[in-house]
Amino acid sequence: MPVKIRLQRHGKKGKPFFWIVAADSRAKRDGKFLEKLGTYNPNTNPATIDLDVDGAVQWLQNGAQPTDTARAILSYKGALLKKHLAVGVRKGALTEEQAEEKFKAWLEEKEGKIGAKKENLTKQEEEAKAKALEAEKEVNAKREAAAREAEEAEAAANAEAEAAEATDEATVEQAEEEAGAATAEEAKTEEKKDA
Repeated sequence: MPVKIRLQRHGKKGKPFFWIVAADSRAKRDGKFLEKLGTYNPNTNPATIDLDVDGAVQWLQNGAQPTDTARAILSYKGALLKKHLAVGVRKGALTEEQAEEKFKAWLEEKEGKIGAKKENLTKQEEEAKAKALEAEKEVNAKREAAAREAEEAEAAANAEAEAAEATDEATVEQAEEEAGAATAEEAKTEEKKDA
């Protein structure tokens, strides 16, 4: 039976989540499998991979063929390196301890690279947040300045309106006084006529 190490899709639409499985190559993509070796979540940054390295090496040694994506994941987690070192031990080029030391050194180096990438990503996120905050502060300052200008313009318009009202009231009073004076003069002239 030809065995493949491949991905089996789970998750929802737009948010894929994969199981890494050893399955018969004739089985459906999401169908029956022989053994679940791990999970792969590409939705996170960096992608989250949980893999049983020893189980994957066992299947590789028994002749299982990984798909291209599965091969990349196995390489990323060190399963292919461990298989390579196991072949060296079997041939007598290395001892078991030397192979284990090489694998541990490789894992530490890989973890350092992943840690550096995570730190870089967090720095970039913090810088982006700081830039967004500065831009928001600038926008708020512009809004406040525009609001102040509008209030000042409104206050100036109100002052002009009050001044205009005061002059209107003064002219109305003056006109009333003049009208009163005119009526008083008319009354006097009529009294003179009557007399």
